[in-house]
This record gives sequence, structure tokens and C-alpha cells, in this order.
Amino acid sequence: MKRLVLGIVCFALSGLALATPTKQTVRKKTDARLQTAAVVLEEVMAAPDKGIPDDLLKRAYCVAIVPGVKKGAFLVGAQYGKGFVTCRRNAGWSAPSAIRVEGGSFGLQVGAEEIDLVMLVRNLRGAEKLMASKFTLGGDASVAAGPVGRTTTAQTDALMHAEILTWSRSRGVFAGISLSGATLRPDQADNRALYGKKLGTKEVVDSNRRPPAAAHTLLRLLKSYSPVDENREVAMRR
Repeated sequence: MKRLVLGIVCFALSGLALATPTKQTVRKKTDARLQTAAVVLEEVMAAPDKGIPDDLLKRAYCVAIVPGVKKGAFLVGAQYGKGFVTCRRNAGWSAPSAIRVEGGSFGLQVGAEEIDLVMLVRNLRGAEKLMASKFTLGGDASVAAGPVGRTTTAQTDALMHAEILTWSRSRGVFAGISLSGATLRPDQADNRALYGKKLGTKEVVDSNRRPPAAAHTLLRLLKSYSPVDENREVAMRR
């Protein structure tokens, strides 16, 4: 009987070990997600006349990319997806902080099997809210569907006053998306995999932390598409 009980306990523990991802596994997945985020940005910006307007990207304070959001996840109210956010810092772009997007409504895109989500934070107030431990799009921060095209002259009230603009890509189609009610928070487990300890968004973005090697392509692309203006960098820090 004792042997049977011991066998059951050992089996349960082995199952738990298999179910709990190791630090190495989390790091590999996080690195792969960083590389996928770079691919998403490059493909979106390479789309002729259908990408994020250049002038909006050049004026963005922060950029968030969440690749591969699954349909099944948000239809049951579970996790939407994981991604990264980086902000302008020190005449460049900050080390990326891992984030999670949960809950809320993705508008008409709810019918898509999988989407890539891109968000631009347009002002200092929006950037400060992004640094919180948790905030709600459309609640704590005003949000609007972003326009599509190499340039934009859209002057709607939503576009002019929104702190965050959002886009999605599904089956190759890239468009502004109505995203409200979703919460965005730091993914401390992924940040620990990248930087060795649990960190919030502000702790990563506001530091001079060295970006992981897997982030180099993403940061290089952002620097190419949206170089940092040092004078504006001073204004952001006031």
C-alpha cells in the first residue's frame, strides 16, 4: 500500500514538473516572441500604402506589439496574448518590457483566427499610464482605431485626442481596430526570463538596462522607421 501511495505521489510530482515550464523554456519562448514582433513590424511597415502612417510612428512615445493573439483565448475571456512595449529613451529606444493583454473587445476582428496587434502611445500622459501595474484601454487611457496609409491627414476628434492608437493584422489584412475594455499589464515572468528578475514596465523602460540579444532586430527597425529626436527626448523627461 505504501508503495502504491508513493508511486502515485511520484507520478503527480512528475506531472507537475512537466506542466511547469522551466526558465530555459520561458526564455526561449520569450526570445522567439521578440523576433516575431520584429517580423510583424517589418512586414506592416513594408506594406505599400497600407501600413502605419509614417508621421504617427515618428511622433509615437511608445510602441507595443502583441503578435499572434488567438481567437479561442479571448472568446472565453482568458489571456489574449503576450507581447512587448518599448519607449523612446536616451537617444534611442528602451529595452523592451514584456506585457500581457487580457479581456475587452476586439470589435469586428473577433472573427479572426489569429491577429497581430500594434499600439502606438501618442503622448506623455499615455506613456505614464502605460507604466502602471495595470490599465484599461478605453477606460484609464483613451483609445481609437488607427488610420492606415503611408501618410495621414485624418483630423477626427478620436484621432486627435486618443492617447493610444491601435491596429490589427489578420490573414494579411492590416487595419485600425476598435479595442476597448482590454487590460494591459506587465508580464513579470517573461521580464524575469529576459532580465533575471521580476520587473514592471516602468522598471524596464525607465532604466538603462541592456536589451536582450533577441530584441536587437526590433529596436534596429524602430530606430530606422522612427529615429529619436534628442530635443523631444528632453521634453519627454520633464
